[in-house]
Amino acid sequence: MVEISKLRSIGVLFALLVFALSACATAPYTERRQLMLIEPSQELALGQRASAEVLSKAKPSRDPVYVEKVEQVGRKIAGAADRPDFAWEFRVLDDPKTVNAFCLPGGKVFVYTGMFKYAETDGELATVVAHEVAHAVARHGAERMSTALLAQTGQTVAAGLLNISSPVALSAFNTAYGVAVEVGVTLPYSRTQEYEADRIGLILMAKAGYDPNAAVSFWEKMKSSKSGSATPAFLSTHPTDEARIEEIKKFIPEAMKYYRR
Repeated sequence: MVEISKLRSIGVLFALLVFALSACATAPYTERRQLMLIEPSQELALGQRASAEVLSKAKPSRDPVYVEKVEQVGRKIAGAADRPDFAWEFRVLDDPKTVNAFCLPGGKVFVYTGMFKYAETDGELATVVAHEVAHAVARHGAERMSTALLAQTGQTVAAGLLNISSPVALSAFNTAYGVAVEVGVTLPYSRTQEYEADRIGLILMAKAGYDPNAAVSFWEKMKSSKSGSATPAFLSTHPTDEARIEEIKKFIPEAMKYYRR
């Protein structure tokens, strides 16, 4: 006879599945279906809070060349993104040793001065900014949060369903489930989001008037930087290799349809 607690767990699990299926969104341009449990207003508030925290700890650059270039390129990319609900801000952070850039929800874009060693032209800088903006426009951060939230809830329900009561068994289950989530969902999803950001980023930079082919020269530089003594921080979350560059080359013809000099 099935215990009442197990029936309840099955009911909760079913409710979660129905909720997850109903909480779907569609990524722009690629039309990929996304799990989205985070409201846009929540996401924007988190972006604003995180932006304030970054600015309270980082040192802003006062180099007028860098600041003006990021502002100019950023505004064009923002115009192409067409998100009037975003309160766009473009900041340069003074750290020559850090090769990185990111965009928080709501259009808070940050570029470290170390990035200019590789993003030497406006087109290459547009590649960086458009890629990061693409993550925000496609709501990849909210998507990852949604996946993590569902995984955590699913883990709790599954543990109850299997009636794992001993600390040792529960620990083993949690470990096994964690590996399954990381290998089966999180890492592949992250790769999917990265390639999607490449594709959308190329379209955004093309719409902004930057030749998408500049993305190839930028990522070639980033790839060659792997041979140095220290791998740039940008590569820790943006894996660049021959396969990625080849994918970018495949995306360029689509992006060129949006290119206006």
